[in-house]
Amino acid sequence: MLAKAQGIAEQLIAWRRDIHMHPELSFQETRTARLVAKELAAMGISTRTGVGKTGVVGYLGAGEPVIGLRADMDALPIQEENDVPYASQTPGVMHACGHDAHTAILLGVARLLSQMPDRPPGQIRFLFQPSEEDSDAENKSGAVRMIEDGALEGVDAVIALHVNSLLPTNQIMVQAGPASANEDSFRIRLSGDGGHGAYPHQGVDPIFILAQVLNVINGIRARRIDPTKAGVISIGAIHAGNTTNVIPSTVRLRGTMRSFDDDVRQQLRQELAQALEVARALGGDFELKITPGYAAMINHPEVAGVMEDAVRALLDAADLIPSGLGMGAEDFGYMTRQTPGAMFLLGAKADDISRPHHTPIFDIDESTLVTGAALLADITCRLLQNPPTT
Repeated sequence: MLAKAQGIAEQLIAWRRDIHMHPELSFQETRTARLVAKELAAMGISTRTGVGKTGVVGYLGAGEPVIGLRADMDALPIQEENDVPYASQTPGVMHACGHDAHTAILLGVARLLSQMPDRPPGQIRFLFQPSEEDSDAENKSGAVRMIEDGALEGVDAVIALHVNSLLPTNQIMVQAGPASANEDSFRIRLSGDGGHGAYPHQGVDPIFILAQVLNVINGIRARRIDPTKAGVISIGAIHAGNTTNVIPSTVRLRGTMRSFDDDVRQQLRQELAQALEVARALGGDFELKITPGYAAMINHPEVAGVMEDAVRALLDAADLIPSGLGMGAEDFGYMTRQTPGAMFLLGAKADDISRPHHTPIFDIDESTLVTGAALLADITCRLLQNPPTT
């Protein structure tokens, strides 16, 4: 499979660069979807467009089992700073997370499997998903919208990969269990009376309230959550006042909560609301709005095991690295809750410069596209022969 993937290396790079030069934001991936549908049709793969608003689903083969492969297509509102021939041609928009690579890799997998004469029986479903980076007005991401449109109906297992620009090229990280976290964002409004800075005793100072509230919020993880379970709550923004001698009437905060366990997720929400009661005890008031984010992605042990077997067979056992736990969020978690699934991380470090995801200098080593396509194709064949039992 690696040799076959190497044979389409130039095409993989061409796809990736085309998509990279023409990035599209969440639920706006119309050009990318047209490209995907056109290429799949040229391979003889039937397609359904407009899935989950701007997604594309390709169908190869028939019968059971049904194995789904997912790639996200959207870009980010970032101005690219890389001086490369394939730099973004859309001002203020950039593929800064590798979704261009994911889409190119999945097109490559479609090419490899559609040309495979001894492909195991069953159906392969290619899921080109919009909007992993954002949600719509109803707070639904692309994965949710595709599920609602039936993209996973009848699917026995679903798999995906994500390039990692900080991991050496072709090193693979995967493990069973939690692979990304539940994510909720929140907004808080603390209110008091405000007034003159020289006469604080004449009103209720919301900045004084803020100081107490921050202590209580930071105590949630330390004293309210089971220490054997993961959870974090972080404040990312605080805004209050405009000058030196005026006590403001309000303080606004924004932050995020992360967890793996759904019970911990619910407890964090409850504890945050309880912590804010301090404001009322001190004579002020509060408003709290929690916006539910993505569900934790749980790698199914059988599917993750198949991924590990494929890495050992195609690469080297030394290239397989346990991923460990991380509190990032990924909407593929909605798909793994619908059907057994797993995602692996594909090393793609471009050079000696650190190029983190979601930054203007993000880039990848394009040679890893071959490895990604070969691995996904091989994993698909293994799952067609032995789909997960639970």
